[in-house]
Amino acid sequence: MSSLGGSEKVATIFFCIVLLFTTSVSSASLKVGFYKSSCPSAEMIVRKAVNKAVSKNPGLAAGLIRMHFHDCFVRGCDGSVLLDSTPGNPSEKESPVNNPSLRGFEVIDEAKAEIEAQCPQIVSCADVLAFAARDSAYKVGGINYAVPSGRRDGRVSLKDEPTLHLPPPFFNAKQLEENFARKGLSLDEMVTLSGAHSIGVSHCSSFSNRLYSFNATHPQDPSMDPEFARYLKTKCPPSSNKGSDPTVPLEVQTPNRLDNKYYKDLKNHRGLLTSDQTLFDSPSTKRVVKNNARYGANWGNKYAAAMVRMGTIDVLTGTKGEIRKHCRVVNYR
Repeated sequence: MSSLGGSEKVATIFFCIVLLFTTSVSSASLKVGFYKSSCPSAEMIVRKAVNKAVSKNPGLAAGLIRMHFHDCFVRGCDGSVLLDSTPGNPSEKESPVNNPSLRGFEVIDEAKAEIEAQCPQIVSCADVLAFAARDSAYKVGGINYAVPSGRRDGRVSLKDEPTLHLPPPFFNAKQLEENFARKGLSLDEMVTLSGAHSIGVSHCSSFSNRLYSFNATHPQDPSMDPEFARYLKTKCPPSSNKGSDPTVPLEVQTPNRLDNKYYKDLKNHRGLLTSDQTLFDSPSTKRVVKNNARYGANWGNKYAAAMVRMGTIDVLTGTKGEIRKHCRVVNYR
């Protein structure tokens, strides 16, 4: 991916969201500033690691945000996505949903190692990942928010679970709504969090059916802007279905900038995935898409709040789970 270059100099909008939760049982033990006394430098260490990595490779911002999402939707936000496989037990990393597309693990490893050097077994890997997702949004979108922390790390990671919990790229709006509702997230939050597709890339295999084999009547998805389809075919020729699987930006206008242009693309029928374009084509979500396209600052605030909400899904707190020494392996007992 190309460097952010001049876009890093563009003035960013600073959203500072401090949210108090009273409705979610899972978030009751999380609080902003959880490590203020026990490891006061923890969040700054993570931000420094993220800034360094994303400055070199802007695509890692999308990777870290996606990793947090994939973590929270599978077993809750417990760092299970970070665990390596062990003999006879392939982990979530090996799921086709995550392998080979999930990236940014080395950023978490670097931040965790520095934290461990200063505050041994105090800060969970799950919290490091939540901080990193926030810092990625700030680095490439100017969206900042306070992250309630105090999560603990799980000890189980199973290859087959991501496909059971994560929405595939062919879901329609109703299926997406139901998928997010099972995790306690609203329809508006689902549409708002989908705006993370403003950055990052997708493999051609995730949407090539819309170009070449949509249905018996229309080889090409008639809801896709024809000019956009022609562009995609230059990046994803039919031969790409065999062997190689190229990638294209999820949002072409500003692929390394987390902003609301994703929603403007949907209005212009330039959503890449079925699960993107369905948000504008479906009556239940069209209004939210239009509002997010029109009011960028408001979308940024909603995105921050929704990320905090997502970060409370089925968390382990108190004496549950553990604080891993290394994020890739559970502690020996």
